[in-house]
Amino acid sequence: MTNQPENLNQRGFVDSLIKLILYIVAFIVISVLLQYLILSILPRFGLFIFSYYVYINVSLTLILGFLIVRAFSNVIYHFLKIKYPEDVAKAFRNVFLVIGVGALITVIAGEVGGGLAGVSVGGFLGIVIGFAMQQPLGQAVAGLFILVARPFKINDYVTVLGDTGIVKDIGILFTEIIKDDNSKVVIPSNLIINNKVYILTKPASPPKQ
Repeated sequence: MTNQPENLNQRGFVDSLIKLILYIVAFIVISVLLQYLILSILPRFGLFIFSYYVYINVSLTLILGFLIVRAFSNVIYHFLKIKYPEDVAKAFRNVFLVIGVGALITVIAGEVGGGLAGVSVGGFLGIVIGFAMQQPLGQAVAGLFILVARPFKINDYVTVLGDTGIVKDIGILFTEIIKDDNSKVVIPSNLIINNKVYILTKPASPPKQ
C-alpha cells in the first residue's frame, strides 16, 4: 500500500511522456503533409494558396505548440512528484509552462514576420519578454529553491528580514508569516534567499490562525 502513490506518480510520468512524444510526432507529420499538400498537390488542381500557408502554419504551431509545452511541463511535474512534495512539483510545472509559452510566442512572431524581418521581430519580442519576466522568474526560481531546500517549514517560528512569526504558507513567489501581533507579512522569495533566516523556538502562546 505504501508504494501505491509512487506507482501512480510513475504511471503519470509515463503517460505524460507518451503524450509529449505523440504531440511532437503529430506536429512533425502534420507539418510535412501540410507543406506537401499546399506546395505540391493543390497546384496540380489549380488551387494556389501559398499566401495562406504562413497563417495555416502559425495556427498549427499555436495549437500543437501549446500542447507540447503543456505536455512537457506535465512530464516535469510527474517526474518531480516522485521525489518531492506536490507543491514543489506544481511550482516547477508552472515555471516551465510560462517559459514555454513565452518561447512559443517568440517563435510564432518570427514565423509571421518571415525571413530576416521575422528573426528580428522574434528576437526583439524575446528580449522584451525576457526583460518583462526577469523579475517574476527570478523570484519564482528563488521560491523553487526554498521549496526544494526547505530551510524552514510551515508552522516553524522564524525571523526573516526583521519580522518574527509563524510560517503560514510557502509559495513560489511569496512566503506568508503570521507575526506575534496576529498581523500577516508577505515576503518575496528572492529577498528570503539573499538574507538570513533565524529558526526560533516557538512561543508558549502562538498567534491565532
